[in-house]
Amino acid sequence: MTEQSDESLRVGFAGLGAMGMPMARNLSQAGLLTAVYNRTIDKAQAFADQHQVVVAESVAELASQCNVILLCVSRGDMVLDLVDDMLPHLQAEAVVIDMSTVSAATAQQAATRLASVQADFLDAPVSGGTEGAQKGSLSIMVGGYEQVLERVQPVLECVGERITHMGPSGSGQATKAVNQVMAAGINQAVSEALAFAEALELNLDKVIDVVGAGAAGNWFLSHRGKTMVRGEYPPGFKLALHYKDLTICQGMIADLNTDTDREIIRLPLVEMTREHYQRLLDAGHGDEDISVLFKLKQELFNQS
Repeated sequence: MTEQSDESLRVGFAGLGAMGMPMARNLSQAGLLTAVYNRTIDKAQAFADQHQVVVAESVAELASQCNVILLCVSRGDMVLDLVDDMLPHLQAEAVVIDMSTVSAATAQQAATRLASVQADFLDAPVSGGTEGAQKGSLSIMVGGYEQVLERVQPVLECVGERITHMGPSGSGQATKAVNQVMAAGINQAVSEALAFAEALELNLDKVIDVVGAGAAGNWFLSHRGKTMVRGEYPPGFKLALHYKDLTICQGMIADLNTDTDREIIRLPLVEMTREHYQRLLDAGHGDEDISVLFKLKQELFNQS
């Protein structure tokens, strides 16, 4: 593994969605972005025209032009497909950084496939929502070789404020799974508590302010509380994506349960939240923020 200067980092970005677009924009503004790829070429072209970067018509072309490739897509199978498409075209000692949320097992598979062509892989999922992506203030949890992380640190510093090496390949995604379980619990607590406050006919804005200043204060209450009680759910983190992530968590629990000598492990909070999210998905709320869970909590107090 050779050292690279900032000037030698030619960065490509694949996946210009709600999170990927602002991350790619921050990289461009830092002067590090060389090329972009998106399944919808028109979207990539519009971005390239605005930021004076190259449009790659395939991820293979992206790999041939760049030695650091960031991925930000919605599913694990997409990550592996992109990796497979890149393999014959990767430059010497290229680094692929996956910022998607997938399973730890998927990250380990990607690392193994890339190692077969002497390329490196980091699983680097993020937390902080679209606001964090726009501000470049994401928290990034990284799995893979620490020396590789040091080489690409200038790239990740363009999109995140806290970059933490968690361990070998898959550790970043395992940490993100923990994050998603915690986010589910916070969503459950905040939405249910505010529905309770509404039933008590309290001034909800005042409740949010006073409770948020105390021991029960949290980011979700401060950033989503006042919009959810107004019935507004602009997507910071889409419910359909959190449902997908919690399904990944269940799969990881299933892997732990392969040891038949112990009692079956469950994540009751995840099971309950997935059940609630399924009801909201069936009602057409998948593209709204996860704070739309407040709708279900209001029903607890509006039963006749």
